[in-house]
Amino acid sequence: MAFRLAPTAASEGFRLEAHDTVGSTNALALAHARAGDPGKLWVVSRKQESGRGRRGRVWATPEGNLAATLLVVTSGELRLAATLGFVAGLALADALDAVVPQGKIAIGLDGASQGKNRFELKWPNDVLASGAKLAGILLESAILEGGRFAVAVGIGVNVVAYPEDLPYPATSLRALGATCDAETLFLALSDAWSENARLWSDGRGLSAIRQRWLARAAGLGSQVAVRIDGNVVRGTFETIDEDCRFVIRDDEGTVVTIAAGDVHFGAVASAAV
Repeated sequence: MAFRLAPTAASEGFRLEAHDTVGSTNALALAHARAGDPGKLWVVSRKQESGRGRRGRVWATPEGNLAATLLVVTSGELRLAATLGFVAGLALADALDAVVPQGKIAIGLDGASQGKNRFELKWPNDVLASGAKLAGILLESAILEGGRFAVAVGIGVNVVAYPEDLPYPATSLRALGATCDAETLFLALSDAWSENARLWSDGRGLSAIRQRWLARAAGLGSQVAVRIDGNVVRGTFETIDEDCRFVIRDDEGTVVTIAAGDVHFGAVASAAV
């Protein structure tokens, strides 16, 4: 099966560039932006040889996994564009719900799970299944001429394989018993993105996105540890604020708002130093 756009996405002017192998879908999308691409371009591949995650970490995409990047070109506020990662998380979770049969993925029971969703969203950029990392999201940007900028919304999903040398649990759709392939998942993702992007509405609908995200949030109300520049803050995950920043109440009762950091739940949180 070849990669293809959902009819809704195609009708809204989205375009598709599909590859068997690339270096990085994010890097390729930003290169297109610098060359004048107007955006609304999906760059997808079944294999990625030099993918990256947050803070320069390696993101492995062996053949059969999904690497997908949506190029967004805008003259809006960069602050609002940064919340596209939450749109991406919701779109991916919706797509997974659509293509993975009920019963194939159990609801996780560790410290991250709320026992409501098969696929949960871990702040700021992960999708979990059965409490383990199934997918990651990475936003990268570039300044363009004329006061515009480009945002590459990168989405990587462990469809057939996952890395095993990580300090936290990870999994793949195959390991969880699902038979969905990368092409089928992307078809559903391109459809779900359109729906969630319409709700986001260039940031005007961020409040609605926030509420949808919280309904899928992993670890809400549970004990967490957040690593910030080498320091660890412990407390209870209370919410995300209006700008989608992570809000916890620390062990001394103080509310702490966090713009960037690594979040750990359950046993991983207890071990974090």
